[in-house]
Amino acid sequence: MGRESEKPGRARPTPLVGREDLLAGARDQLDRGGSVLVHGPAGIGKSAVLRALAAEHAATAHTVLRCSATESESHLPFLALADLLGLVAADVADRLPAAQRTALESALTGRGESTLERDGLALRLAVLSTLRALAARGPVLIVADDLQWLDPASTELLGFAARRLGDMPIRMLCAARTGSDPRGPEHDRFLRATPPDTLAVRVGPLSRAQTAELLARRGFGALPRSTVRDIHRTSGGNPLFALELGRALAENPVPPGPGEPLPVPTSLRALVLNRLEALSAEARRTLLVASAGARPTTALLHAAGRENAEAEIARAAALGLLVTDRDSPGVRFTHPLISAALYAEADPEERRSAHAALSTAASDPIERARHLALATEGTDPRVAERLGEAAAAARERGAPSVAAGLSLLAARHTPPDAEPGPSVWRLQAAEDALIAGETDLARDLARQVLADASAPAERVRAWIVVIESAGHALGEVDAAYPQALADAGEDPRLLALVHYQLAWRATIYEGDFAEARQEAARAASLAERAGDRRTELMALAFQAQAETLMGHPDAPATIKRAMREPQDPRVACDHNGVGAARFRWLIMSDRLAEARTTISALLREVRRRGMVESEVHFLRGLAETELRAGHCARALDLARESLRLARDTGIGQAAAAMFTSLAEAAGGDVERAGALAREAVSRAEDHGDQVYLSRALGALGHAQLVAGDAAGAVRSLRRVRDLEEQLGVTDPARGRWHGDLAEALVRVGEPAEAQRLVDVTRVRASALGRESVLAVLDRAEALARAARGDVDGAVRQLSSARDRLGRLGYGLEEARAVYALAGLRGRRPGAASYEEAARLFRRCRAVPWLRQAEAQPVAEPGTPTAVRAGVSPGAEALGGLAATERQVAALVMEGATNREIAARLFISVKTVEATLTRVYRKLGIRSRVDIVRLAAARRAE
Repeated sequence: MGRESEKPGRARPTPLVGREDLLAGARDQLDRGGSVLVHGPAGIGKSAVLRALAAEHAATAHTVLRCSATESESHLPFLALADLLGLVAADVADRLPAAQRTALESALTGRGESTLERDGLALRLAVLSTLRALAARGPVLIVADDLQWLDPASTELLGFAARRLGDMPIRMLCAARTGSDPRGPEHDRFLRATPPDTLAVRVGPLSRAQTAELLARRGFGALPRSTVRDIHRTSGGNPLFALELGRALAENPVPPGPGEPLPVPTSLRALVLNRLEALSAEARRTLLVASAGARPTTALLHAAGRENAEAEIARAAALGLLVTDRDSPGVRFTHPLISAALYAEADPEERRSAHAALSTAASDPIERARHLALATEGTDPRVAERLGEAAAAARERGAPSVAAGLSLLAARHTPPDAEPGPSVWRLQAAEDALIAGETDLARDLARQVLADASAPAERVRAWIVVIESAGHALGEVDAAYPQALADAGEDPRLLALVHYQLAWRATIYEGDFAEARQEAARAASLAERAGDRRTELMALAFQAQAETLMGHPDAPATIKRAMREPQDPRVACDHNGVGAARFRWLIMSDRLAEARTTISALLREVRRRGMVESEVHFLRGLAETELRAGHCARALDLARESLRLARDTGIGQAAAAMFTSLAEAAGGDVERAGALAREAVSRAEDHGDQVYLSRALGALGHAQLVAGDAAGAVRSLRRVRDLEEQLGVTDPARGRWHGDLAEALVRVGEPAEAQRLVDVTRVRASALGRESVLAVLDRAEALARAARGDVDGAVRQLSSARDRLGRLGYGLEEARAVYALAGLRGRRPGAASYEEAARLFRRCRAVPWLRQAEAQPVAEPGTPTAVRAGVSPGAEALGGLAATERQVAALVMEGATNREIAARLFISVKTVEATLTRVYRKLGIRSRVDIVRLAAARRAE
């Protein structure tokens, strides 16, 4: 318990990982004077959330009352009450009637053997009176942790008072342990100890990226991403469990091998396995077999020799170890950690016995091979061969991560002198891990191969894994290129592989597209000579991408070469393959419908194959297509999904942050757009990545322009211009930043420079047939013309740009043209209205732009009705309404229902109802019928 009298103010503690939205909702509730119950399973972080909220709100209270119960003390009556009121009751005792004062003193001190049965109402009223007296002095905050351990007497008294607090300035902030099922109603009983309007906030598991951030903050950031993935899976996203597992791994000098469990520390084993003592030895063996199986079922357990599986499962479920579902034959542990701890607790012989039983019981050949390997000690060529076949099957099913694990097991069971040897299997595992997005595992395995292998082909493949696992940070692996060339010797097939990587180096590290194109062409020629069609296709696709970005006239022909038969299915859907090259060419050529079809098909295929890196890229590509089409909400969802996947895997984070910034600026939050763009700039600069540095700066400049920082946009976009000149990028459809820079230059008073930029860019765009770029340039040029005083010419040019962008399907750019026209309407009546711009922005779900349009002045009196978008002839009578109110009223005049209005304006039905209430009040009418009458009367005039 504590008592504080500081002046109101709020100090924010170190932010909690992954709890931002949860904390925001709880803060709002507390700020309104409400109470909050934080609940969730053990270790999920309830107390941390409670402490953070208490630290923030304690200073706004005159009195803070605290209690934190423990299981061992839960049988002691009135202990929690003593914690809460023991130090403050004497201060207000004189305000209590004698009977209440005596009852409370007896309960707090233990003298007089007070009980609820004996003192009853007096004691209940004493607690309520004490809280009222404290509240009379100033706001009171009650902080109670671990409500589940509160003694029953204190719980009953607290609930009695809480139900009668009314409007008193008393808030309760409590935490309680509930089950792991988010749909469970267990928190209801704890709500009875809090005020009726208490907000129940469930603390859920962390995502993989949040788990990684938490581990890094606590000093476990050096753990490989694949290990973090295993920690997240085993912990179920529980912060306490994740940290304990991370600590155990950090203290273990030997990391777990393939197929081996994470080391589960004794503290967690005791926490989750104490209920096992109630099971028989046979039941524990049944659960061990279940923990060893990938997807255990009752039938599988029977096949593995567990004859009494049903009864043993039912007993384990009754103890809370398993979850059973009548509609599903699966056997599921209530938490992944129970399975991991159970497996870790068993001795090696027990584990091998369980796997041996499953190696014949499992129906899936991949599972049978895995169990056979884990049941076998030492090397065995036959087991290795089975594992190799299983890895190939997993690869074909689109499970490269599983294939990598199986190949590692094959390496462990392969004798050193066998052919293929252990290094071949490790190399295959590294390449599968790379496809699965486990770049750190891939790099480590490739380094192991380089330490052992002498065969040139193996060494070159290993060097390539090392290079590709670096992502865009190619400066970190620059020494690998000459070593790979030396290992390749004169072999054209191996040289083709290395020169393909040199093409990427020239692009990303050197920033030289001309050199990159030459290296790609050299790789394609070498691969063709060696009969390596796969590498030839990848090199041709790269060459086509480079030529497309350069505006090179050979790009279409190179794409056709890359699309000739025979094709390699994996190359066809790779993010650097011909499909991706064709998509880039389509979207830069304004063929949005074809681009969407192409990228959607590619995304489906890479998801089927488990190609995580390609999925990150293609999610971003689909988001780009939707953004071009003006579907801002859809684009934002896809971009955020791509960013989450990039952060989870560590793949393409700069590119994902860059594009998500563009999507946020169009349909989300402008401040977040700026933060993401700065993150992308920082990452690209750290990696020495000139290509994505220019894209990131373009995103930053766009965010600055949308935010109203024209000077900042000019600085950022001028850097983009300089970088693209150095890179040799001449196609303005690549970054589409030119219109933004020209517009920003006009805003800062540099229309002459804006005009020069438009003139130069128009020549390049015309030569390449980039119609949408030309239309955007016209929009920017019109603003420059208006700045020079040619308003009539500006209106004509903007109107033309608006129509062309609409025909091309560029919805957001069309809306921006209308918005620019609306800016000229005060100087030239009839141009356009901000209401029309708002309607188009709303259709695009372009939230930042919509806010700008709605913040502009309403239409001036006398403006022709035709320019008031969506307003019926009777709408002149509604001139005193706000923009949204006029739109709602106009749709009512058309006969639209509230639901139809909500759908057309992209707002909720409740918002429509609230808006109509304001309309009625302002117009002095009572119903929507009066609005229709008003319109009819106006038309009759």
